[in-house]
Amino acid sequence: MGWTPPQRAAWTETLVAGDIPPLTDDLDRPFVAEVLIGEARGRTGLTDLGEGDPDFREGLDRLLYSLEHEANLDRVGRWWAHTWVARLLDVRLQIARYVQDDPGVLDEAIERPIFVTGGPRTGTSILHALLAQDPANRVPTTWEFLRPVPPPEPRTRAVDPRIALAEREIRFITAAVPVMDAIHDKSGTLPKECISAHALAFRSEDFTGQFAIPGYAAWLAECDMRPAYTYHRLVLQILQRRTPGDTRWVLKSPAHLLTLDALVDVYPDARLAVTHRDPLTVLASLSSLIATIHHAYGNPSDIRDVARTQTDLWCTAYDRLTAFRDAGRIAESDWHDSAYADFMRDPIAVVRELYATFGLDLDGEAERRMRDHLAARPQGRHGRHTYSFDDLGLDRAGIRSRLTDYQKRFRVPTEEI
Repeated sequence: MGWTPPQRAAWTETLVAGDIPPLTDDLDRPFVAEVLIGEARGRTGLTDLGEGDPDFREGLDRLLYSLEHEANLDRVGRWWAHTWVARLLDVRLQIARYVQDDPGVLDEAIERPIFVTGGPRTGTSILHALLAQDPANRVPTTWEFLRPVPPPEPRTRAVDPRIALAEREIRFITAAVPVMDAIHDKSGTLPKECISAHALAFRSEDFTGQFAIPGYAAWLAECDMRPAYTYHRLVLQILQRRTPGDTRWVLKSPAHLLTLDALVDVYPDARLAVTHRDPLTVLASLSSLIATIHHAYGNPSDIRDVARTQTDLWCTAYDRLTAFRDAGRIAESDWHDSAYADFMRDPIAVVRELYATFGLDLDGEAERRMRDHLAARPQGRHGRHTYSFDDLGLDRAGIRSRLTDYQKRFRVPTEEI
């Protein structure tokens, strides 16, 4: 039958039609960096965007150009893009002021962080969420990565008013396309991907995952990602500033596969937990997800075009993972590999193996919390995400051939799809 875009909520069509003046008139204005920066300075009363880090302007300018000239957004998408960029600029201003007022934050040590990575749709999110149940681990939540200033206070972290702000922002896409709940769980208090911190440096797969912006995507694929990881580290330093005791950060993003060299340049003592799944299944699920997101923002994409773009991106990612692993920049004792099928069969056993590999203790209370988390969130509770590789218009045998080295190197089983 082929992939068809899901139904958008009725309010989106009202907004697109311009039936909510004067709001809709403002949504047609162009994406201009100096205008958006000026507005952010006016909102916050702050002026320093971190001009000591000029790299962010190149990413901002390229992003705004692609949003204006490539993304083909309707008013829903333009409103969301304006809102998102505005929040990023506000937070950069707040971070620069915080560092000015508390320069000691730059001395905060980020030691032996664990990065969960692997192809999209391979179980990285649920593994990250399970590791978050161990009180010995510190996992950044959505609201913390979206609004890290001021640093959270331990006694009020669970009721911080920024949780509601983050919830409202990240639930926008579900309000536009309700079926998104069945595809990817979202909440202001759930663990958040590192790409949200990278977005503050305007070098992030977060943008390319939400908008069809090929010019920006091509630049991002080749740009120096160390500024993004450096800013990511600064965000972690701020988040832990008021947290006493040792902090063992556990972080996550599939996009790390594309930028492992930059990650290790900034975090030379990193440990990496990599999830693996048949890449053809990954491409089918991911292409459906991204085509749905594009549809939410009024940029109806042909899933076959999305699939071709994602195939090139993730074949590159798997090639980079293989080359980086073989280069030996990280000791084998600092790697942990897990298969999606094994994780689905016995997730706690995979967690135990991860802890053993990294020389960590998994106590009974942490394991109990992990089991309770799984029991409270059964797979498919929001509905099923259905997808088919046949919808992608790709040469199955050709793609399989491109990924042979990866599957052999990491013993990734082939699935029926």
